[in-house]
Amino acid sequence: GYRVDQTEAPLNEVLAAGMILKTGWKGESNFVDPMCGSGTLLIEAAMIALNIAPGVHRKEFAFEKWIDFDQELFDRIYNDESQEREFNFKCYGADINPAAIEIAGLMKYIELRTQPFQQCTEAPQPGIMVTNPPYGERISSRDLLGLYNMIGERVKHVFTGYKVWILSYKDECFDKIGLKPSEKMKLMNGSLECEYRCYDIFEGKIKDYKKALNEEGEARPSRPERPSFERKPDRSSRPNFRTDRMDRPARRFAAAH
Repeated sequence: GYRVDQTEAPLNEVLAAGMILKTGWKGESNFVDPMCGSGTLLIEAAMIALNIAPGVHRKEFAFEKWIDFDQELFDRIYNDESQEREFNFKCYGADINPAAIEIAGLMKYIELRTQPFQQCTEAPQPGIMVTNPPYGERISSRDLLGLYNMIGERVKHVFTGYKVWILSYKDECFDKIGLKPSEKMKLMNGSLECEYRCYDIFEGKIKDYKKALNEEGEARPSRPERPSFERKPDRSSRPNFRTDRMDRPARRFAAAH
């Protein structure tokens, strides 16, 4: 319900949310998409980090027309914000197409810029990168393999310490990245059977990296639980989503943050 416009080949919102959940990310770091298009991954990442219920920005649901629909119950559930949480990092996005950035809009937790990936020289720490580059199917690229070669070079030199997740379609594109994935999984993007790969970006040799991981795993103490008396943010000034439902989706999403 939040999208008011879209680019030529937008990523399905449900697929985007599933991709992010597969990484295990819940908002404990920065989130980066350097080829963000209209920002679907960034928006879904922000909503997951804040634990905002999916579908909260929809104008209506089909079940509201049922004979036994309970309006009072629905209003109570719809406006329950008790499960939402704080997000102390940001979602950073960039795209070569300024029109795509304009469509994505600017929200409190999302920072956008018009920039080609090859000009990326630094990454916020700590962070995770998730991106969906062109496949050469619906969006053409004059030098598709060159694009993926550049992605591998930038990832290796800029995103040290990151887990980098890339969704793509052709094996030859992944080969040009030039890095060994730590995870692979098949995902359907529309009618295309794509692959979703994770790369652990580290300095030095892989032997030293694996040894350091093993040593860290053996020495790492258990994480203490947060105290139950921790103060929660004041939500008394937040808008009532139910009464604001008929406004434009972009305005509702901005109000949610």
